[in-house]
Amino acid sequence: MKFRIKESFLNALYPRCCPICHQILKEQNWLICPKCEGELKPIGEPRCKKCGKRIFYMEKEYCQDCSRREHVFDEGRGIFDYDERMRASLLKYKDGGRREYGDFYAQAMIRYGGIDLRRWRPQAVLSVPIHPRKKRIRGFDQAGYLAKVVAEATGLPLCCGYMRKKSVTSAQKSLEASIRRKNLKNSFEGREGDWQIRRLLVIDDVYTTGSTVDAVSEEAKRHGVENIYFLTVCIGRGD
Repeated sequence: MKFRIKESFLNALYPRCCPICHQILKEQNWLICPKCEGELKPIGEPRCKKCGKRIFYMEKEYCQDCSRREHVFDEGRGIFDYDERMRASLLKYKDGGRREYGDFYAQAMIRYGGIDLRRWRPQAVLSVPIHPRKKRIRGFDQAGYLAKVVAEATGLPLCCGYMRKKSVTSAQKSLEASIRRKNLKNSFEGREGDWQIRRLLVIDDVYTTGSTVDAVSEEAKRHGVENIYFLTVCIGRGD
């Protein structure tokens, strides 16, 4: 089953590239080339029952991280392993001008996360907020774009302006989990009042330790949200 979009005039001016091998796509209504589509596999079972990380022993229910500490969110999953190939792809998406990669990511989240979405029954979609300064530097909101496509495809309302990032935090990927949690504590601020949302889907590009999703979830629960689920393009290792 091919990942496809409608062809447009912009495709002729700015040819779409494969998000994995980064070559110009032979057919501009493709989202990924056939070779890479055949090689790129979503995370299947066994995976952590809490965060969805790949685990390597059938008898285990949770990854090491989720076995050691409790998370604020209820459940989630990342679609692909956060390996070198996907790390390079996401870097080009966020900082290399390849915004069209977001179309493939979002469609993969919808396709491979569909069973989970039907089970979770979220009432709305929220992207992990980006600080305005970082958005100006990057030129766009990478998680916000993914959330927009997911919301449109599922018919769920998109929570625009419900939460903001109050401060610029240092790059989290190289930090220990405890330091990440400290950095992110109180870094998000939600719109005042009860949001009238009980089951919320949070969208981001990468999940590593869960500190970011937890911080967003903690703030969302202050505004009446009861159950919080997440979908990300990629997720770290579970061992």
